[in-house]
Amino acid sequence: MEFFGDYTLRLVAAGSAVLGATSGALGSFAYLRRQSLLGDAVSHAALPGIVLAFMLTGSKVPLVLMLGAGVAGWIATLGVQVIVRRSRVPYDSALGIVLAVFFGFGLVLMTLVQRRADTAQAGLESFLFGQAASLLKRDVVAMAVLGAVALVLLILLWKEFKLLSFDSDFGASLGLPVRRLDGLLTFLLVVAIIIGLQTVGVVLMSAMIVAPGAAARQWSRRLAPMVLIAAAIGVVSGVSGSVISSSMPRMPTGPTIVLILSLIVVVSLFMAPRRGLLWRYFRIGNLRAAPDLDPVLMHLFALSHQHPGDPEHGHSVAVIRTMSPPDAKVDAALERLADRGLAQRTVDGGWAPTAVGRREAQRILDRETREDGR
Repeated sequence: MEFFGDYTLRLVAAGSAVLGATSGALGSFAYLRRQSLLGDAVSHAALPGIVLAFMLTGSKVPLVLMLGAGVAGWIATLGVQVIVRRSRVPYDSALGIVLAVFFGFGLVLMTLVQRRADTAQAGLESFLFGQAASLLKRDVVAMAVLGAVALVLLILLWKEFKLLSFDSDFGASLGLPVRRLDGLLTFLLVVAIIIGLQTVGVVLMSAMIVAPGAAARQWSRRLAPMVLIAAAIGVVSGVSGSVISSSMPRMPTGPTIVLILSLIVVVSLFMAPRRGLLWRYFRIGNLRAAPDLDPVLMHLFALSHQHPGDPEHGHSVAVIRTMSPPDAKVDAALERLADRGLAQRTVDGGWAPTAVGRREAQRILDRETREDGR
């Protein structure tokens, strides 16, 4: 009930939800395109833009600082592209160079600003780790407008961005402006980053870009469900982090959101079907424990040839064990063959292949003969 009665908490939760939805949806594309570090570089590169925007305008209006952060982030992405295209420096090294240079420059500028005699610069340091509690209604509205524009563009260019993410060469062969689409998708990613700087800060913002996509990828192989799941994870993390931080004294909102997000990633890595570590562990364990059915079926098939006039003549389990390796699970294999309709118990307690089992055994034999002939 506190959530509905606390205006500040509702405002912070709304802003965090907008941030989570936008960064989750757009971060999925960065994750699929192996550009996760780009979010880290851009978020750190935004710091000098924030400080310069304040130094030039003297204003701490979030929209002005966001604009400065966006310009600095965009220049940083251009710097990465220029380094990669004009030199032999690999992509990840270029990201590291840009990140270090811009972030270091931002710290120097912030130190210079904090030496001023007046107190107008107070609060700029909150952009390092975020200060969600300082969000005002106008800030949330600005975040919502920017996020909505980015998500609408993502929906309108869904097919193009999908093709760019999975097979850009094929997209280029179809005549798509791949470089411009790449620049636009990167620009939208910059927008998602500047939306969250006031909430989680430049240091932790990369987690909001990477983690939702990484967690969602464990739950779905298809792009559309993955993007929706990533956005939902971002919203849940943002709202729950806001509520938890407000219920505990001196608990920062941004780091709390990131911690919840990290917990969701860990749970996804372990519990997700098909890709989760636990699922794979039990899957592999079952495969190892399962008896090998083909050899037992082939033994039954071979025994049936001793009675051409009565192919369903039964043979004792002892005979089949004698034909099998010592560690073979003959009894379990016979039961599973019976469950599949490939073998049956005879009246005298023996085992014989069914008509379906004989056809399956003949198919296996033909396949092995073809493989041996190659």
